[in-house]
Amino acid sequence: MKEEKPNTTVIIFTNTYRIKGEIDLMPGSRLTDYVDEVQTFFAVTNAEVSDRSSENILFKSKFMDVNKNAVEIILPAELLE
Repeated sequence: MKEEKPNTTVIIFTNTYRIKGEIDLMPGSRLTDYVDEVQTFFAVTNAEVSDRSSENILFKSKFMDVNKNAVEIILPAELLE
C-alpha cells in the first residue's frame, strides 16, 4: 500500500512568477529549515504558476522543480491574507 506523504501548500514569489503548490514538508518541520537544506532545486507538486504583476494563470503542472536562488518569498498558503 502506498503511504501518503504530508504536503504543505505554499505560495512562492520569484521576480516574475507567483507559484502556488505543495511541498513535502514533514509535520513539525519549519519551512525555513526545509529551504535551508535544499541544495539548488526543490520539488513543487500540483503547481499553479501565475504572472506576478497581472496574476493571470500561465500554466498548471503536477510537478516542477523550483530553483532556490530564484525564490524571493515563500510562505505557507494558510498565512496569506
